[in-house]
Order: sequence, then structure tokens, then C-alpha cells
Amino acid sequence: MPVQITIRNVPEEVRDELAARAALKRQSMQEYLLGELERLSGLPSIETVMNEVRRRVDASGTVIPASVILEARDADRK
Repeated sequence: MPVQITIRNVPEEVRDELAARAALKRQSMQEYLLGELERLSGLPSIETVMNEVRRRVDASGTVIPASVILEARDADRK
């Protein structure tokens, strides 16, 4: 059974931006926000993603020092 959610104290600028995004999609604010909530609920949390990354790193047994990563990053900047 659907439930209602109320969010209080939303800054006007945030409300205006959300209303503009909804209008661009030709949706009401309620339709737009429901779609965004459904999309967001389907994504893994940051904690879940980080746990999976840690699990994969541990399983691979590969460790790359930060200095090597930074050198590779900086090599393209020269």
C-alpha cells in the first residue's frame, strides 16, 4: 500500500530547481520526485559499493601503493 512522505523545511532554491526539472520532463513535482525516489532506491548505497570494492581488492591480493597511482595520474598532466 502506498504511503505518503512529507519533507519539511526544503529551501526555496531547492524547490525551484526540482520544479524546473519536473517541468522539463512535463511532469508534476510529485511525479518527478516519485520517479527520482524509485531510481535512487534502486541504486546501491555508498557503503554497499565500498564493501564490494574492499571484498574484490582482498580477493585479488593485489596492492598498488598510492605513490604509483599518483605517479600514473600525474604522468598525463606533464
